[in-house]
Amino acid sequence: MGPAAWQCSPACLQCTLKLYTHQSLEGIQVAHPPGYPLFTLLAKLAITVLPVGSVAYRVNLLCGLFGAVAASLLFTTTSRLSGSYAAGILAAGLYSFSRLTWQWSIAAEVFSLNNLFVAILMALTVEFGKAKTASERSKISLYGAFFCGLSLCNQHTIVLYILCIVLWVLLHQSRNKELSSSYLLKSGACFATGLLPYSYLIISSYLNHARWTWGDQTTFQGFLTHLLREEYGTFSLAKSEMGSGMKDILLFQINHMWAEVTPLAPGLALLAVILCCKKRGSNVSTVCLYTTMLLFYSLFFAWRANLDIHKPLFLGVVERFWMQSNIVICVLAGLGLASLIRSVSAERANKDLLLYIEWIFTVVVIIRHISSNYSICDQSSNYVVDTFARNILLSMPENAVILLRGDLPGNSLRYLHYCEGFRPDVSLVDQEMMTYEWYLPKTAKHLGSISFPGNRWNPLQTKLPDGTVTFNLQHFLKVNEQKETFVCIGLNEGDPTWKKSHSLWPWGACEKLVPKNTIFNAEEWITLTSNLYNWTEEYGKFERSSWEAIANEEMWEARVKTSFFIFDLAESTHLSTAVRNQLYLYSHKLYKEVISQQDNHPVNWHKNYAIACERMLRQQRPDIDPQMLLNDAIKHFSAYVSKAKDDSQREAILHAVHYFKGEALRLKKTKEHLQGNS
Repeated sequence: MGPAAWQCSPACLQCTLKLYTHQSLEGIQVAHPPGYPLFTLLAKLAITVLPVGSVAYRVNLLCGLFGAVAASLLFTTTSRLSGSYAAGILAAGLYSFSRLTWQWSIAAEVFSLNNLFVAILMALTVEFGKAKTASERSKISLYGAFFCGLSLCNQHTIVLYILCIVLWVLLHQSRNKELSSSYLLKSGACFATGLLPYSYLIISSYLNHARWTWGDQTTFQGFLTHLLREEYGTFSLAKSEMGSGMKDILLFQINHMWAEVTPLAPGLALLAVILCCKKRGSNVSTVCLYTTMLLFYSLFFAWRANLDIHKPLFLGVVERFWMQSNIVICVLAGLGLASLIRSVSAERANKDLLLYIEWIFTVVVIIRHISSNYSICDQSSNYVVDTFARNILLSMPENAVILLRGDLPGNSLRYLHYCEGFRPDVSLVDQEMMTYEWYLPKTAKHLGSISFPGNRWNPLQTKLPDGTVTFNLQHFLKVNEQKETFVCIGLNEGDPTWKKSHSLWPWGACEKLVPKNTIFNAEEWITLTSNLYNWTEEYGKFERSSWEAIANEEMWEARVKTSFFIFDLAESTHLSTAVRNQLYLYSHKLYKEVISQQDNHPVNWHKNYAIACERMLRQQRPDIDPQMLLNDAIKHFSAYVSKAKDDSQREAILHAVHYFKGEALRLKKTKEHLQGNS
C-alpha cells in the first residue's frame, strides 16, 4: 500500500484526537457522532503497543494494516468467486492502488476499517453461497451476523450493504427450509455481541477522564443523539447544507469511478453481470446480491449526500464514501475478466495462451494503476497540516486562550496540544462546541485556567428553566480579561456582543481580541506580526479538494492580513488626513514587500496592491515616484483582470487601467518636456 507516512490531513488529526488525549494515556474519549468506538479502541491499542513514531504515525500504520488485510480478502473473495487467481489479483490491485483507497489507507481515518468490513462481509457471502451443508451455512451466517454488528461500530454507511446481505441470507435460509426461531435468536445474539463496543461510549462519558470529548452518553437520550448523528443530521453528511442533487451526484460518481478504478473496471463488472445472468451459473445469486448492494448504496447515498460537490473541498468529503461502492466494482471486474477468458477459451483449442493473456493483462493494468497514482499518494514528506498547526501554536504568547473555529485549526491544533503535548501552556476552546449543553460540563474542569461565566455560550445571556446559565462572548472576555485571547479562524457570526468592548487585530492566520481602548500603533504591530510563521510551501501546490490546500491558502493569506487591516483602517473617515496617509503608506510598503518576493501568489493580491498604489498616487508624495506607482497599478490591475474573469468590478478595473495608462503617458511627456527645457 505504499509508505504509511503521516498524511497530516485534519481528518487524520481528528481521528487521532478521537482516541488519545494525553501522553500519559490518562484516558480515551468519545469521537464525534456516531462515536466510532471500535476504531477508537483499536487505535488506542496501536498507540499503546507500537513503539515507533508519533501518535498519528502509529494509527496510520494500523490503517495501512486494515487496507492490506482488506486487499487480501478481496483477492480471496474474487478468486473463490471466479476460480481465477489472476482475477483476484486484478480485483485486489484495482482496489488497493486506486487513489482514494491508497490515500485513506495511509491516514488515520475510519474509511480503511470500513473497507475491511466490506471485504469481510463480501468474503462471507461467497463462502455462504458455496456452502454445501446446512451446518456450514448456519456457521457462516452467524459469523456474518457478528461482523455485521461489529462493522456498525465503525461507519454507518455499511448498514446499506448489511440490509441487502441480511435479506439475501434469510431468503436463502427460507428456501432451504433452514430458517427457525432458534437460528434467528442465535443470529440476533451474534449481531448484538458485535455491537458491544458501543458500551465504551457510556463508560468513557461516565468516567470523563479525557480532556476533550464529544457529547454526553450517560443518558439514554444523549446516547441516542450521538448514535443517530442528530447534531450532524441523521442520514445526512452535514447539518443545514444544501446538496447538488441526486442526479448530479450519481453522474459525478460514475465519472469518478472511471478515474479511480480505470474505465476497464466498470466495463468488466457490467460484463460479469451480463454473462452470469445469461449462463445462470452457480454464482448468479451472489452476483445479483453484489449488484443490488451497489445500486442500493449508490442511489441512497446520492439522495442523502447533502453537500455541494461543485465545491472542491466538499467533493473531497463526498468522494471518500464512494470507496464502498468501488470495492464491489473491483470484485465484479475480476469476475468479468475470468468470465470473459472462460467464454473465449470454450471456443478455442489453445487455452494456455488465453491464461497467459489473462495474467499479462492483469499485470499490465496493475502496474499502470500503480504508476498513475504513486506520485499522488506518496505522502512520506507531507507535513503540511502539522507545520500549519505548529506555526500557529508557536506564534502565540504564553498562556494564551485560543477560540477555535472550523475543522482545520480545531483538529490540527488539538492534536498537537493534546496528543503530542505541544504548547501545554495555551488553552484551546472550541467556539461551536461551547454552544452545546454538554461541552462545558464535560471539559471545563480540564480548562482550569479559564473562567466560564455560565454553562453554555449563547448571544442571549439568560437563565433557562432547567437552571442552565448562558453567557455571551462579551461576558466571557470580561471574566478572562487578564488573558490574551485569540480567535482561529474567525468568530461565530451569531454573537456580535464582543464588538461592544473589543476589536479584532490580525495575528497571522488568526486574530487577537483587543480591548477597544487600546491605541493601535501601526509600526509596533507590523514588527510584532511580520515574521510569525516559517512557511515555505508554494502557492497552489495542492489539490483544491484537500485540507493541505486550505492550510496553504490560509498561510499565504496570513502574509497580507496586517497590510489589509491597516489599509481598511485607513479607509475610516473618522481619522485625520495625516494619520490616514501614514496608514496608506504602511499598507503600500507591506504589500510591495510581500509581492516583490513572490512570483506566484493569490490573485487578489494583485488587486489589493494596485488599489494601494492608487491611494498613494492621491497623496502626491515627493518621496515616491508617481511613475512607479502608475506602472505598478497598471501591471497588477491588468494581471488581476486577466485571471479573475468573473469579478463583478472587472469593467471598472479595466476603465481604471485605461485611465492610468493615459496618466502614465501624460506624466512621461511632462518629464520629457521638463528635461528638454532644462
